Amino acid sequence: MTDTGALRDGWEQRWLLPGELLAEGSSARPRRTGRDWAVDGLFFALSAAVWLLLLIDLPSRFYLPDWMSTVDPWLGAFACLAIWWRREHPLAIGLALLPVTAFSSCGFGAVTFGILNLGLRLPLSTALLVLGAHFAVLTPYLVEYSVPHDGGYMAVSFMIAYYLFFFVWGASVRLRRQLVVRLRADARRERAEHTRRLVDARRTEREAIAREMHDVLAHRISLLSVHAGALAYRTDAAAGGAKPLSDTEIGDSARVIRDTAHQALEELREVLTVLRGRGQGEGGPQPGVADIGGLVTEAERAGQRVVYTRDVDAGAAAALRTTVQRTAYRVVQEGLTNARKHAPGAPVQVAIGGAPGQGLTVAVRSALPARPSAAEIPGSGAGLAGLEERVALEGGALRHGPSASGTEFELVAELPWGPTPLGRDPRD
Repeated sequence: MTDTGALRDGWEQRWLLPGELLAEGSSARPRRTGRDWAVDGLFFALSAAVWLLLLIDLPSRFYLPDWMSTVDPWLGAFACLAIWWRREHPLAIGLALLPVTAFSSCGFGAVTFGILNLGLRLPLSTALLVLGAHFAVLTPYLVEYSVPHDGGYMAVSFMIAYYLFFFVWGASVRLRRQLVVRLRADARRERAEHTRRLVDARRTEREAIAREMHDVLAHRISLLSVHAGALAYRTDAAAGGAKPLSDTEIGDSARVIRDTAHQALEELREVLTVLRGRGQGEGGPQPGVADIGGLVTEAERAGQRVVYTRDVDAGAAAALRTTVQRTAYRVVQEGLTNARKHAPGAPVQVAIGGAPGQGLTVAVRSALPARPSAAEIPGSGAGLAGLEERVALEGGALRHGPSASGTEFELVAELPWGPTPLGRDPRD
């Protein structure tokens, strides 16, 4: 397939000067297009027509020296041929036309297009220097022959205005083309920046989805694993001669597994509802500080030993932003899940405290096992990283790791109680 971007860049380069191409790092000059050949052919034809007309009129300029009448047609022919190289070598052609300007009237048409080419294809400072050189070499011809024989100073004024007109025309076209190229480059950069922002936004959204899915499902699935593992252990023990499970115990275990699975599905449905953009209100209430007690109860039903301490006013906690309450809930959820994975059977302490103006502190601590546990419950290893990001988005701080005494693993989140942090939607 044709690379449209490369074609567009090639089109823009053809409108720039060779010196600018090299300055921009282009190692190869673009080929002439059909349009380029047509324009150069037209300029050559016009220059040749002017050369022919002035050649016919040359005998009437009897006041010219013989040597000048002899070289005049040849210099004019050279100028007409030079038109074909004006694109690739604008400075060289501009300098090569100086003798034509000085000694040839037949090359008037070609010199006109050479002056136009100076303004079109050379930087302004360089073009003005070459234009000044043309006026300098033209002045003796004007003073010596045009003023006495070709209309006096009116002819001189016309010649100067004529050359200046074509120079300004070329310079204005050059500026317009540079503006078009610059606007196109700015548009491409803006599109690239827009694409980059979209990619970043999508990546951030994927990370948010992954974090929310982990926080919602990891806790429930770990509870399912604990209950199913206990049931399997008791069943295996009964097969080895231990007391078998009664029908009531099997029914209770099955109901716990069923209820936990239903809760996992319900929370998954709520998350998907929010992610589909239907709004939190339609997906049901979000978990908050008031629901942490139920979270602790579920953990205790799964066999964890949890000591829950709450030192925060219920009414004040209810007034907290929804996102802060949900983050506090997720901290406790992640702490209980990690304790269940890495320190099964160890007691866990959950503490929540704070007040308006002081912030909200959520801490989960569990005893470090004597040796690393070969956790039967698999994990993604990204829970704490996602939790750090969630807390940071709320303007808080999260620390985790062994305590100062080295006997406990602690997960502590400090969340602001005040208004929504800058950059976040207060309706969230």
